[in-house]
Amino acid sequence: MLGKELSAATKVVLDLEIPGMAEAMRAESLKKTNRAMISRALAGVRKQTLIINLPGSPKGVRENLAVVLPAVAHAVEKIKGSPADCAVQ
Repeated sequence: MLGKELSAATKVVLDLEIPGMAEAMRAESLKKTNRAMISRALAGVRKQTLIINLPGSPKGVRENLAVVLPAVAHAVEKIKGSPADCAVQ
């Protein structure tokens, strides 16, 4: 139940959800286990803070961070107001 409670608590404090991060984590995890479809993955923004709910296991954390870390720096730039074009890498 703890995971459900944490997801609910996170959702309450978010100003904006970033569903793409949770979708990416879930999609990658589905390649490893069909149980990923019941994941409570959640990502979003509160004020100028990026919040990402990760799985409870160390292995799950490593696997999911590997998915989102390439986008974290850009997400933080956008949260802080960067006008840079998202399509340019």
